[in-house]
Amino acid sequence: MRLNNLVTILSALAPLAAASPLGAFGLAAWDVEGFAKDNPVGTTTGGNGGSSVTVDNAVDFKAAVAGDEPKVVLVKGEINLPARPKIGSNKSVIGVGRTAHITGKGLDVFNSTNVIIRNLKISFIEDNDCITIRNSTRVWVDHNEFASDISKGPDFFDGQVDIIRGSDWITVSWNYFHDHWKSSLIGNDPAFRDIDSGHLHVSYHHNYWRNMGTRGPAGRFGHQHVYNNLYVDFHYQAIHSRSDNQVLVEGNVFRGKTREALSTYGLVIPDDSPNTCVCGDEELDGFANLGAKNDWGPATVNITQVGNFKKAPYKFKLTPLPLVAPLVKSGAGVGKI
Repeated sequence: MRLNNLVTILSALAPLAAASPLGAFGLAAWDVEGFAKDNPVGTTTGGNGGSSVTVDNAVDFKAAVAGDEPKVVLVKGEINLPARPKIGSNKSVIGVGRTAHITGKGLDVFNSTNVIIRNLKISFIEDNDCITIRNSTRVWVDHNEFASDISKGPDFFDGQVDIIRGSDWITVSWNYFHDHWKSSLIGNDPAFRDIDSGHLHVSYHHNYWRNMGTRGPAGRFGHQHVYNNLYVDFHYQAIHSRSDNQVLVEGNVFRGKTREALSTYGLVIPDDSPNTCVCGDEELDGFANLGAKNDWGPATVNITQVGNFKKAPYKFKLTPLPLVAPLVKSGAGVGKI
């Protein structure tokens, strides 16, 4: 089958993606892939093998995700969290159907290992991130939706998925990030070089970013493999590598009003940090390598330093570049697993 015909077919199949038993149509990994799968500790399995519980309120949710025993926590309907619960080790937190929705205070994965978060909408979290992963290993964030209101500016809402303080072996896949300013930050402070260096291995694949400001992702001190993501109207810096960070970028597609697809320049543009100074935050430059061809669209690329992260240390399914946009649109977000 010719490639352009396959693109047409995938676009037509997009409304049926949730019901499709083929998942990613055999063109991309549908199960865990990347650093959350292939790492020195072991594959991320979450609560596999443990008990299962369904929750529909904040009190039961907090109790269900606590502790370190294996458990599958099924989330039903909308839950407004009055405080941020800590997701314990060996947990799978999975939304039921299309309507599982977390509002209020968001989720913390602190000092945990082996955690899966899937099929949840998490939106309008004030005064903190939608999900913060801190000092945790083997986390898979998959098929979620994250949103707020970009019109309120860069500092009204915080991050969507922030990964900090020596966290490691993480995959962020098939998520729909939209209408938000600061999306995903790896390494939240230049002062934590000693804590973060040698850690922060994160894979980002098949995510759909639309109408965003910055950080898709932005990294310090770590290694990120960013492949087969779709960026539409990412208004400022999309992929940003700074403070000696290493990023491998391949097979991504940029469309719409996307200003800068990739930068290793250490300066954080004032659009990202307007409250620091008129020039932005000045940090050391990062590093970038380009693997499989990217489609930069109208966006610019500014690579000041080529790094040594030239190849992913695991096997992965790379979607052909012309198929990335229709496949990601059809498969990312809730209600698809």
